[in-house]
Parts: sequence; C-alpha cells; structure tokens
Amino acid sequence: MSTSTPNVRTGGIPRGLARTGPVLFSYGFRPFFLGGALWAIAAMALWIAALTGWLDFASEYGAHHWHAHEMLFGYASAVLAGFLLTAVPNWTGRLPVSGWPLFFLFLLWAGGRVAFLASDAIGVNLAVAADMIFLPALLYICVREVVAGKKWNDLKVTAGLLALSLANACFHYEVIMGEHPDRAYRLAIAAYVGLVMVIGGRIIPSFTRNWINKQGRTDFPVPYNRFDAASIAIGIVALGLWIALPESIVTAIGAAVAAALHAMRLFRWRGWTTFSETLVAILHVAYAFVPLGFLAISLSAIGLVDPTATLHVMTIGTVAAMMVAVMTRATRGHTGRELTASTLTTISYAAIVLCAFARPAAGLLPDHAATIYAVSGILWLASFSLFVVEYAPMLVKGRRW
Repeated sequence: MSTSTPNVRTGGIPRGLARTGPVLFSYGFRPFFLGGALWAIAAMALWIAALTGWLDFASEYGAHHWHAHEMLFGYASAVLAGFLLTAVPNWTGRLPVSGWPLFFLFLLWAGGRVAFLASDAIGVNLAVAADMIFLPALLYICVREVVAGKKWNDLKVTAGLLALSLANACFHYEVIMGEHPDRAYRLAIAAYVGLVMVIGGRIIPSFTRNWINKQGRTDFPVPYNRFDAASIAIGIVALGLWIALPESIVTAIGAAVAAALHAMRLFRWRGWTTFSETLVAILHVAYAFVPLGFLAISLSAIGLVDPTATLHVMTIGTVAAMMVAVMTRATRGHTGRELTASTLTTISYAAIVLCAFARPAAGLLPDHAATIYAVSGILWLASFSLFVVEYAPMLVKGRRW
C-alpha cells in the first residue's frame, strides 16, 4: 500500500493512488463506503437481535444507547469519511490519503466499532476511549489539507466535523453520567444536516446542471447566490435553537422559516426535470428531507409531532438517504462507470426513502409500532444490502479510467 507513486490523469488533479497493495486502500471512498455500508447492515441486525431478546450486549452502556450511537457515529461517520477523503483532494488540489495511512485511519474506525460492541468485556471507559480517536483524527486530516491548500471557504465543512466530534464526546459523557443524551443526539444530527445543506448546495445543482446539459437542454438550476447563503445561515440558527430549546415557540418559528427557505432552495434546483435518471433525482429527493426535517422540528416544538419521529425524519431521510445517494454516485464516478442508476440501485433508493417515511410513523401509530419497526428495519437492511451486493465489487477492484 505504498503512496510513493501517485497516479495523475492528464489535465486533472493528482489522485495519489497507491500502485501496490490492495486496491481497497487506494482511495478514501473505497474502504469507508464499504465498511460503512456493512456496518449499517450489521448494526441494524444486532439491534433487531437485541430487541427480540436473541442477543445481549453493551448492557452496561445500554443497548438502546449503543444503537443510537452506532447509527449517528458508527456507519454514518465512515460514509462521511469516505466522502471527505475523496472530495477534499478535489477541492484543494492536494494528494489524497492513500495506502498505509488510509489503512491505519480505517483501522481506527473499525477498532472503535469492535471495542464499543465488546464494552461489556473490556469495560465502558476503554471502549469509549477507543471510539473517540477516529473523528478527531479525521478532523485533523481535513483541516490540515484545507489549510495547506488555502481553501479557507471549505473550513465551514470542517466546522461540521468538529461539531460531530464534540457531539460524540457529549454523547458518551451523558450516558456515563447516567443521563439521556438528548442534546448530543440533536447536536450530531444538526452537524450532519448542516453538512448536507452546505455540501448538498454544492453538488446537487452541479450534478443536475451536468445532467441537463448532457440532454442538450439549458433549463439549468439557479446558481448559488445570496439566497442560498441566507437559507444555510437561517437553517443553522434553527438547528442551534433546536439543540438548546427543543420545545420553544422561538424554535418552532425559526424551524418553520428554515423549512420554507429550503423548500424554495430545492425548487430552484429543478429536480423534477431529472426524474428519468434516478442517480440524479435521488439527490433532490434526499434533500427534500431537509425542509421536511425542519417542519418536523417546528411541529415537535409545539407538541404536534413526537420528538423521536423528528429524529428519524432527519437521521433516515436527510442523512441516510443522502449518504446512499452520494455513495452510489461517487462510487460509479470514481471507478469510471457510467453515471446511471441500475435497477438494483433504484430499488435501494426506494427502500431507504420508504424507510424514512415508515420509521417516524411509529410515533403517530403507536398501536402498530411493532409492525412499523419490523418494516422499517427490513427496508433499511434491504437498501444497504443492495448497495453492498452491487457496489462492493466496484470498491475492491481496480479503477476503470
């Protein structure tokens, strides 16, 4: 896994691909997309086993807390790492992390998952210590690259990663102190949503414009302007209010305004024109959960929606659906495949979107909660399993430039 001889495409950015060693560790998206998807499957299967009484684990930490943690900081942090380790070199023009450094970074993430799952055997404190290494390490790498590349505008992305690292520490602290980590939940979700607002606003109109242009049309999305900046700023304020004052009328008003602005922002990207290509359309569908999430926050703040339903609208809809969308698009693009969704990919999209609608419904239909839990779990497993079936071979094999 040597990094001494990077590959360079003519006229492009040097990619730093390792010429020796496993292809899996030649580029950040490869191990982290695959590892993240596999852990999304395994963590959900373990949680279902715990709910049904088949397995007993993380009893000292709390299996319920373990589940929430591994959804927010386990699989999701891996997918985020895969994206950032691939995108940041594009933004900065610097070589990506590859070979042995990438292997050791992945080992930090995987070691955290194993240690945390084995917390009853090794002790909660040691498990927490092992888990808390990865996100700061990823943050350091991203800040180092952004600063070295003098891409100061991209520091706002590292701010989201910093918030996520702090949320992870707060989560562990609150659980160990015997408290429910509600505020840590909200901080972590806010960090992901903030990243979706910022990065989504960069890639969704860009990919949409490219696709529309390829069709020979000119009805492009509205370019980034002050409206987008204002929408992001108000969205961040609304998320801050939600973290601090989840049941305040001020939060309800702020989130309602943010919902309206982000719905308008999404409309300006003309997503309805892309529905013939689900690889592009899913980005718009996933982003639609941003205004839906803000609407859920607003209604939850005044007691009309269950707070747990609000969490799942955002964690499954905004976060997981966008991650599945980005993983499929980035994998196809960076392995030289055609940028079009297969039947399996489209089914995977449908499953995660249906899961995003199904799981929050448990709070609205408590008499059918058990059935809803089962259905949403199956949909989650189906989405990520289909991703692994189709995309694992692309991730572990050589590129096709």
